[in-house]
Order: sequence, then C-alpha cells, then structure tokens
Amino acid sequence: MLFFTGKKTDLREFTPQELEAALAKGEVILVDVREHAEHEAARIEGAVCYPLSTFDPDTLPEGDVVLHCGVGKRSAMAAERCTKAGVKIAGHLAGGINAWAQAGMPVDVLPWNVTVFV
Repeated sequence: MLFFTGKKTDLREFTPQELEAALAKGEVILVDVREHAEHEAARIEGAVCYPLSTFDPDTLPEGDVVLHCGVGKRSAMAAERCTKAGVKIAGHLAGGINAWAQAGMPVDVLPWNVTVFV
C-alpha cells in the first residue's frame, strides 16, 4: 500500500512481472507520467506519455490504466490526482521504469547518436 499526504490508499502496486503479464494479455494501458524527453530517451514498449507537469486525470485513455515513472514517486503523485478527481485507475508500477529494467524487462532506449526533432 502507498501513503499520500498521510492518508492510506488502496492503490495497487504492480511488480514488473505482474505488469509484463498484464501487458502481454492486453489487460492494461500503460501511461508514463515522465516528461516527453525522458519518455523518448527510454520507454517501456506500448507506454503512452502523459507528463505529470500537465497531467489531467480526465484525459486518460479509457480502460485499466497503470501509471509509471522513473522510480514510482511521480506515478504515485499522478495516482493521487486521479483519486482526487474521482478517476479510477488500475494502479502503478512499483519502482518505476528503473525497477522494470532491473528486473530484466525490455526497455526501448534512444541511441545517443540519433537527433530527435520535435
């Protein structure tokens, strides 16, 4: 369980293995709340980017959304915004993309010699 501003919540924390299985079955939609540059540099395949800096829970895709960020802090903050807005989500990735990578899961990484034009 997570604690936001001293209040207990029932937000589910997905392990990398649980998230990988749910993604493989098409059960969840993965939302990355890191900034666009972070998402472009390294991402979990299939994740869509909704940066915390402009995060609006009402714009999330329909379905069972799982949030993720770098280490789990920003996704927990985004989850708190969802709760306050009355938007139900499936949970977030415990430890973020760092935990995902440390568990040996694939990460799409932007090669350093590629220039990205936005």
